[in-house]
Amino acid sequence: MGERQSEDPKRVTASHNDILTSILGSKEKALDSMVYSYKHGFSGFSAMLTDSQAKQIGGLPDVIQVKLSQTFHVQTTRSWDFLGINYNYPTELLKVSNGGEGMIVGVMDSGLWPESKSFDDDRYGPIPSRWKGKCQAGQSFNASNCNRKIIGARYYTRGVDPNDLKGDYKSPRDYNDHGTHTSSTIAGSLVKNAGFKGFGTGIARGAAPRARLAVYKVCWGDRGVCSEAALLAAFDDGIHDGVDILSLSLGSKENSFGSLHAAAKGITIVYAAGNDGPTRQTVGDTAPWVISVAASTIDRSFPTVITLGNNRSFVGQGLVYGSKDANTFKELTVSTSRHIAKVSNTRYVEGTEVWAPTVAAFSSRGPSTEFPGILKPDVAAPGVNILAAKKDSYAFESGTSMACPHVSGIVALLKSLHPYWSSAAIKSALVTTANVYDKYGVPIVAEGKTRKIADPFDFGGGHVDPNRAADPGLIYDVAMADYVKFFKCKVVLLPDCASLPLPAYDLNLPSIAVPDLKTSVTVWRTVTNVGPEISVYKAVIEPPPGIKMEVEPSVLTFNAKTKTQGFRVTFTSVRKVQGVYTFGSLTWYDGLHRVRSPIAVRTVIQDFFADAA
Repeated sequence: MGERQSEDPKRVTASHNDILTSILGSKEKALDSMVYSYKHGFSGFSAMLTDSQAKQIGGLPDVIQVKLSQTFHVQTTRSWDFLGINYNYPTELLKVSNGGEGMIVGVMDSGLWPESKSFDDDRYGPIPSRWKGKCQAGQSFNASNCNRKIIGARYYTRGVDPNDLKGDYKSPRDYNDHGTHTSSTIAGSLVKNAGFKGFGTGIARGAAPRARLAVYKVCWGDRGVCSEAALLAAFDDGIHDGVDILSLSLGSKENSFGSLHAAAKGITIVYAAGNDGPTRQTVGDTAPWVISVAASTIDRSFPTVITLGNNRSFVGQGLVYGSKDANTFKELTVSTSRHIAKVSNTRYVEGTEVWAPTVAAFSSRGPSTEFPGILKPDVAAPGVNILAAKKDSYAFESGTSMACPHVSGIVALLKSLHPYWSSAAIKSALVTTANVYDKYGVPIVAEGKTRKIADPFDFGGGHVDPNRAADPGLIYDVAMADYVKFFKCKVVLLPDCASLPLPAYDLNLPSIAVPDLKTSVTVWRTVTNVGPEISVYKAVIEPPPGIKMEVEPSVLTFNAKTKTQGFRVTFTSVRKVQGVYTFGSLTWYDGLHRVRSPIAVRTVIQDFFADAA
């Protein structure tokens, strides 16, 4: 699927120019039309074309797909302690992985502010010899802005609306602070006494403080607009440069091609699920080879007490006004004949006083509209009131954009600890060890119009647990050939799909979604033992209400010779209801490890109802 026909990038680009020349009539016109030639990880290009020219190219025998380039938008002192990644406990993931030493994380975002203390490279060793990237100079950014922490920086202006470039730095330097915040959350160096106006003060650091950063500036302007053509170019460069992880804190449903080829090279891709919740069917990138991250709260809050004239008090959220807004607010408060309310100073509360985690109301929800047989999002991570770098200081931000880098950093730790695990194995470890209960054993809830117990469409497997993910017991691995088969038949719909039947729910994923259960469906899975060599796991079933669920075999035995075991799960509709999703789980338990797979099943009577939610 878009494989290069030559190992020489120049020859690949030449073939792209030849295609354009054959349509446009001259090499000069072809060169003027070309925006990006994707030549490292895969073969493809973006170009300025009319509808008729695009249609002509689409009819060529070697062309898989022609599509219009889309645009997307971009979507820490306490959060790491809340997740159990504590620098003071040597047996936990942060220590045993040596802080992500050796990992290179590519961040596709709005750039980075290199002078931030979070990107200090003190006591770092040489840049890994396998690194093939570069530090691209530009406006207010030169080669000296890279160091042993920021080992690469690129920017992409071609294919971007000129209006979105106005005011921004034509370089990897961050203009809107989004990329700086996410990058420091992933791999920021330790910075003492970081805080915002006296709040949240502590040691700011990323999940993987020993990992290196590679910056790919693809998002521009105040709004953080990201061109699909530029994103594909960054995927191509990331593959060439040698990144281990790609973190994309943006909402996208159109980048499965670039991410597929990155996944084929062993790169783990992490996406923000999106900020369009709590409405169902709003989750972003839902390709099965990426990790989609929902946002949750942490045990930190900044409440403000408002006391009315009748002495009734209410707790609200603190607000920060600019100078102009402050004057307007002052005029409003003195324009009434009687004193109405007294607003107290904002308090800082953390720990047991705060109910956490909960799924944030803004976090996008499943099911996937693209691939309803793929359960999304995958996990939830902290994304509310996250303190991280902003230019030379620090600031609080909220969004799945903040949740995504938490998981990207955790992935860096896991890959450093388990260098031979595939990206599918990493994802499996995160999903199957995630928490659905808080530390008191209370079910995690999802915020929205009303609070409710969170289900898999709110947070996938649950709230991420880094230390448990380091030792998951069993993992669900996926062959790259199965991903390619899925891409051919579910994304580009090639004609040979008839000979490649593969329901989405039969991909060997750590979750199960059956969107069309009429009578009975059987789903197949295979697990690999990564725990004690001799292990016996028993199935613990929580069937979705109204569904009969059977697992065969219900006991899995592993030893020195048997490291993988297959099983099947049969779902039978007991209650005939049209278009209703119910939820359950399958957990394999050996007395130590709980390997839990979330399950969503929708029963149907007729196919013509548009009621997937």
